[in-house]
Amino acid sequence: MSSLFQRFQSIFKTIPFVLSLSGLAASATEPHTVFTLQAPNGEWVVRALTAAKVCPRVAWDQQEPVAMQIRAPQAVVPARTDAVQADSKPAIFDMTSCDAIWPHGVRTARIEGVVVPPPPQQINRIVIIADTGCRLKASENAFQECNDPVQWPFQKIALSASQLNADLVVHIGDIHYRESPCPAGRTGCAGATWGYGWDAWRDDFFKPAKPLLAAAPWLFVRGNHESCFRAGQGWFRFIDALPWTTTRSCDDPANDLQADFSDPFAVSLSKQAQFLVFDSSKSSGKAYAQQDPVFLKYAAQMKQVAQLTAAKPESFFINHHPLLAAAPVSDPLKFKAGGSAGLQSVFSVDEPQRLFPAGVTMAMHGHVHLFEAIGFKTAHPVSLVLGNSGSLNEGFAPAAIHSSDQVYRDAVVDHYASRSDYGFATLDRHEENGQENWLLTEYTSEGKPALECIINKGTIHCH
Repeated sequence: MSSLFQRFQSIFKTIPFVLSLSGLAASATEPHTVFTLQAPNGEWVVRALTAAKVCPRVAWDQQEPVAMQIRAPQAVVPARTDAVQADSKPAIFDMTSCDAIWPHGVRTARIEGVVVPPPPQQINRIVIIADTGCRLKASENAFQECNDPVQWPFQKIALSASQLNADLVVHIGDIHYRESPCPAGRTGCAGATWGYGWDAWRDDFFKPAKPLLAAAPWLFVRGNHESCFRAGQGWFRFIDALPWTTTRSCDDPANDLQADFSDPFAVSLSKQAQFLVFDSSKSSGKAYAQQDPVFLKYAAQMKQVAQLTAAKPESFFINHHPLLAAAPVSDPLKFKAGGSAGLQSVFSVDEPQRLFPAGVTMAMHGHVHLFEAIGFKTAHPVSLVLGNSGSLNEGFAPAAIHSSDQVYRDAVVDHYASRSDYGFATLDRHEENGQENWLLTEYTSEGKPALECIINKGTIHCH
């Protein structure tokens, strides 16, 4: 087909006439990737990424196909001078990003014949992953074996998770990790793509995640690796659900105070529960002065969060950086608090004790590359850390947390479970007599259950 298309192109150069190429156009715009994602306004977006410079067509139910709209065109974006890595280069985005809003009442969609996962009619099972990319970071001499499915198991995790009939997939941030070239002589990552262009995004996420992207719609939560001075340009082109604009593109550092922050929003899970999605990508490991622009942004957004909690009896706060957690340690018998000091300094202004508004009964995070489930005797919400889905492990999770260990001031731990190995989780809703509880299952990278935790109104018990 490609050679035939080239023949037509040569004819067009010499003979001025009009010829319909509708059949060829369908093949030329065949997308590399299609998926469905949750938008902040309660709508669902169908996204297609194509090597063509025009968008493919989408067919809703049995209707005639219509063209999708260009979200972000192909471009070569100069390297940002403030890049976190010394190894920087222009980002080549040789892939067009296309969008279409899923119409209300429509049940099926095909993009050039490719079936797109429909929005869920009811959410009963959620797959949760975080921190999935292959870590290549020269400044820390951290080079993961991207060519080894054991050392970087994200593809295996995505395949295992795709077989669990999820209604929704949640990624809690840190998608892109390929920031530096693989050093010469290292066979484990030899030939690995790097930088912030499409090729690194393809190999770090879209290629290994393909079966899971096809299995269910997604909700994405932004991590620090997707902040503007890292992989934010690709985040806005490929992942973010709001319309792409030049001011929210991360291309110009002058716009970072806008682009590095997204308003929190709610995602309804049931009559009783909702996710509250919070973009903490700019969060610092140090406490903020109250005059800091970042502090002021987050403080205003937490007031929005408090208002959003009124919509449902239970809210599950979901952001990348943990606030109530242990940090990785070299010895699993030791303990170290691992909450984000930056977020703690903001959240404690309105909620000095529990950090979260009263309606928040559970908080879910990534960032720390391990699994933790923590319940409290005090009023603090259940805390889950689910950052073990592929990126290089950074140490051990503590084997236990004792009464003398404090993840945060006045927070008394009642129950603790952990895993230091790679894996992912599901969250299943159970309803009985009008009351809900949730079953959290932590899986190995091969898809075998490793832990089960019952979560009920701010309490958790794992076995």
